[in-house]
Amino acid sequence: MVDVGVWLRDRISRRSVLTGSLAAVGGTAIAARSALGQSASHTDHDMAAAATDPAPHHMNAHGAMVTVGEVDNAANGFDPILMLTDWERGTVSVLPDGRTLRTFEMTAVDKTIEIAPGVTFPAWTYNGRVPGPALRAKEGERIRIIFRNNGSHPHSMHFHGIHAARMDGIPGAGLVDPGGEFVYEFEAKPFGCHLYHCHALPLKRHIHKGMYGAFVIDPDPDRRPDHAEIARSRLLDTPENAGWQELVMVMNGFDTNFDEENEFYAANTIAHAYAKTPIRIVRGKPVRIYLVNVLEFDLINSFHLHGNFFDYFDQGTTLTPTLKTVDLIIQCQAQRGILEFTFAEHEPGLYMFHAHQSEFTELGWMGMFDVVEALA
Repeated sequence: MVDVGVWLRDRISRRSVLTGSLAAVGGTAIAARSALGQSASHTDHDMAAAATDPAPHHMNAHGAMVTVGEVDNAANGFDPILMLTDWERGTVSVLPDGRTLRTFEMTAVDKTIEIAPGVTFPAWTYNGRVPGPALRAKEGERIRIIFRNNGSHPHSMHFHGIHAARMDGIPGAGLVDPGGEFVYEFEAKPFGCHLYHCHALPLKRHIHKGMYGAFVIDPDPDRRPDHAEIARSRLLDTPENAGWQELVMVMNGFDTNFDEENEFYAANTIAHAYAKTPIRIVRGKPVRIYLVNVLEFDLINSFHLHGNFFDYFDQGTTLTPTLKTVDLIIQCQAQRGILEFTFAEHEPGLYMFHAHQSEFTELGWMGMFDVVEALA
């Protein structure tokens, strides 16, 4: 005899459940689109400026599985286009011994955010945004993070880096009750592409609710004489770094009905943000992506680039690639790395990037690079 329950479970996909549930909350379900999507609000941002007239066909590139409508970035208090290059660098002072002290102020806040058109999510945030601010420092600097918990649950900040046990952001070492404050302090090392996240229990709940962000430490060229020029290219405010187009992407997902399966996937939170507003790239300048995976409930995430290949620096802790000339990498949760590539030998146009799990792509994790000769 056929077990009807098993039969149904084998045939009802998360996508079909999602479509029905979204229809009930205002018709913003993932749906086929035969026409050009509405354009998002434009900015005068540098190389990540919104494309003003993307080619109509690109919205159909993955079976027209694209969210319908627009997210209110102003109400959210963050814009996924601006997030690409929005580095939080803190305030700088000098310690008595002459070392640089870089101080960041971070606050945990409960906040409802819109993650897809008409779909809201009760997030726990750092500084009111998901992902939290992308912190950036230089190797060897003293880092001080003043963390205040204005949320409704105990929270912390656990940094993937080298630090003392008492600074680890786990219960008994930097876990902060609502209304409390803690100061984390350590030396910025090793250089690379890292992250921070809340380490309160249950860990999966605090991560999937939005408590994470990128943490990048630039290499000190003086400590890397064998690769000084490469190190300078990663160090902000150097002429070598100015020649690069740098982006930060935090791959994440959202379980909107709390069944421990994600209904939406994205880079920098907003489903299909970079499909509707392609990321403008100057053809002749190289691209560097700081890529971080914080996806909960799925074992791996991935990044695939169409029409091109890249070098990959796993964890970003080396100045030579760990993988050369690849077009796809996978990352488990908390894994991260640096991608470097160029479109110098390509013709201008729209080049897709996305997760290579098709479900992730159709539920939000897909975008486009709009390669142009020069910025307007």
